[in-house]
Amino acid sequence: MPIQSPPEPLNTDGKPRRVGVELEFAGLLPEETAEIAQSLFGGTIEPLSAHRIKLRDTRWGDFNIELDSRYVHPESQPDVPNDSEWQRLRLKLDRRYRELLGDVVTGVVPTEIVCPPIDWERLDELDILFNELRRYGAKGTDASLLYGFGLHLNPELPALDSATILRYLRAWLLCANGIREQIRVDITREVLPHANPFPQKYCLKVLDQAYRPDLETLVNDYLSDNDTRNRDLDLLPLFAHLCPNHSHPLLRKGLVQARPTFHYRLPNAQLSDPEWGVVREWNRWLEVETLACTPDTLAERMAEYRARHARSGWWQKLRSLLPGGRY
Repeated sequence: MPIQSPPEPLNTDGKPRRVGVELEFAGLLPEETAEIAQSLFGGTIEPLSAHRIKLRDTRWGDFNIELDSRYVHPESQPDVPNDSEWQRLRLKLDRRYRELLGDVVTGVVPTEIVCPPIDWERLDELDILFNELRRYGAKGTDASLLYGFGLHLNPELPALDSATILRYLRAWLLCANGIREQIRVDITREVLPHANPFPQKYCLKVLDQAYRPDLETLVNDYLSDNDTRNRDLDLLPLFAHLCPNHSHPLLRKGLVQARPTFHYRLPNAQLSDPEWGVVREWNRWLEVETLACTPDTLAERMAEYRARHARSGWWQKLRSLLPGGRY
């Protein structure tokens, strides 16, 4: 599948926009995954703990590969005084416990590979990695009812002003239902909270033509109506990057990696399909970018959305007035 060009292909520095890619899967351990990636992209494998590996200095940068659960990774090791034998023993026992827990949950907890940001023009090279993972036994979302695995894309924005963020967010809110239907999001992932849609109250606010927030208002409104990391298009990494001193706990707990990107969580990890890969999901995402860059169409669809909601709200109010509250 040929990779399609975004309508705004460059970032603010005039360079091709970059995209980070994260893939969850079962069937391969982190060390096996690291060896496959190394065979394709070079670099040096550095074990960080029993279930966490960094593949350093590839031609794109560093890959992070790990079991995707914070409970199986040891705590960061503080400096321990020489006479604190008990503290050293506690850290050793904690590390060993987490290693054993990781051994037990391997196969249920996914392996995750987090790729370094690469130019959008070269995303097809990651499909080579996906094909190799598939060949060596990696299993995706539809291999088991327990596998709520996803592919996440982190596309860099073409600009970081509030107007640019707003038009891309508006385009997502208008495209989201259609893209969900195209992807046919796995039932396990629908039940889990990791990629929930935005509440209608927030959609109506953002899709109002009169809504013209500055960056501070845009961030604060988002946090007020979306006090969670679990949105299908997560803006927290972007807002953590733009507002590093913001007081909201979600931006200060260290759970969010600040970066000038959206965090698009919706796609399944369809490794059982040999035709599936990151290019297919990137091309699908460009439906959002195309709408964001077509102002007249965007305005028309915003008006249609609000008109549909007004008609629906009127009918619901009428039904509530009928005897028994129903037709």
